[in-house]
Amino acid sequence: MRKNKVKHILAQGGVAIGTNVFEFGTTGIARIAMEAGADFIMFDMEHTGWGIETIRMLMATSCAIDLVPLVRPPAVQYHLLSRPLDVGAMGLMLPMVETEEQARLIVHSAKYFPQGGRGAAFGFSHDDYQEGDIAAKMKSANEEQLLIALIETAKGVENADKIAAVDGIDVLSIGHCDLTSSLGIPGQFTHPKFLDAVRQVLKTAQRHGKAAGYTASSVEEGRSLLAQGFRCLAYSGDISIYRGALNQAITALRDTSGCHP
Repeated sequence: MRKNKVKHILAQGGVAIGTNVFEFGTTGIARIAMEAGADFIMFDMEHTGWGIETIRMLMATSCAIDLVPLVRPPAVQYHLLSRPLDVGAMGLMLPMVETEEQARLIVHSAKYFPQGGRGAAFGFSHDDYQEGDIAAKMKSANEEQLLIALIETAKGVENADKIAAVDGIDVLSIGHCDLTSSLGIPGQFTHPKFLDAVRQVLKTAQRHGKAAGYTASSVEEGRSLLAQGFRCLAYSGDISIYRGALNQAITALRDTSGCHP
């Protein structure tokens, strides 16, 4: 498996910045993100309805460039983790992680022997169809793979310390929308209950030597998150970026022309 630069950046205490893709599942999207300077790109299967064939195409068009392609499966069952990995994902963001047992199941499902029980098949897309020593490939895949646990419920926050302690979990990331809902304050991102939960997860990740992650909706928010100590930062997503840029331009043009609908 090729080197996962995001995992190495984070392991060395650095910052990795990328983005999310929910809608524009095209052959060029990863290259566009790379040219924009992204370290990683997260393809979402949880909220998009994308199936494995779409993910297979996205991985095939992402893996040959200097960008780390990640996938968010819809749940943490074994087959939902192993299939994106087998078609070339270099890491996974796992939703609704609430317990140590779930975290251990994730690691067992995603890692090869001796760290886990992922099914072994080689000479496929995930190892670039290459021949080679199987044991060496398994070791490399285990070392380079990035696993991100999404903490997005009150129970997940409560058990964050035990989740972070699981060997193989690299990042604790905040799922902010679901977390506010779980706390009974949907969409209230400045509420003290939410901010306290965020600080707790951040401190827990730091205490265990893991990176903390978040999706920033703006540059200003991203700067604040970096200042707090978040190191795995996704900037927005394709829908919001496209809509925001298009709206800004169209509004400016209408203001210039004086022509409003």
